[in-house]
Amino acid sequence: MRVIGILGGMGPAATVELFRRIVLKTPAHCDQDHIPVLIDSNPKIPDRGSFLLAGGPDPRPALCRSARKLERLGASFLVMPCNTAHAFLPSLREAVHIPFIDMIAETARAIRESRVGLLATETTIRTRLYHDACAAYGIEVITPFSDDQARVMEIIYAIKGGACGFTRELQAIAARLRERGARALVVGCTELSLVVPQGDFAGPVYDALDILAEAAVRQALHPHLRLARDAPQAAARP
Repeated sequence: MRVIGILGGMGPAATVELFRRIVLKTPAHCDQDHIPVLIDSNPKIPDRGSFLLAGGPDPRPALCRSARKLERLGASFLVMPCNTAHAFLPSLREAVHIPFIDMIAETARAIRESRVGLLATETTIRTRLYHDACAAYGIEVITPFSDDQARVMEIIYAIKGGACGFTRELQAIAARLRERGARALVVGCTELSLVVPQGDFAGPVYDALDILAEAAVRQALHPHLRLARDAPQAAARP
């Protein structure tokens, strides 16, 4: 059985949640049926948004060190429960000799609607990570207006600080995205994955953290299956 390497710490709670979901999604009847997992949770990695938008410290050296460490310890492939950090995925893939699952590409491949609303960090939105990934499948991405996006960012950092109870606010923001034509919601921030339970939002919800957990289990148990970046482009969604 292959070994999953989790490049974590961005943030720590999201890293724990990914591991929990991997365990829950593994078809196991005893301890020995579960997938070996290596986790490097380094919360000292510089802030991704500060670097990309404001010229802060570069997180790439720390990210690449973590990736190499996991490879050296025996990881068969890597996953990273941070959407924004996927802006550095090309550098990370160059740093190691093992596959690196692209959470954003996997999420785009899973979407079955033609227009989706996106809840994500300002950096994820401004770097167009989801816009570009979804465009390959003919999917339009709708993002919150500035006031709502500012509140999403406040909620994300509050969650990083241990706060909870933001479901109603996020429901209202999602409702405004639906009014603008979104047929589904993409939860494109792993902190938001901690507080957006499935079923609390009208219409389909695509939780990137959940999709990453499924992809990790699938890759560990069935390594012959294609990863999203290797998949052919799909036809436009209805």
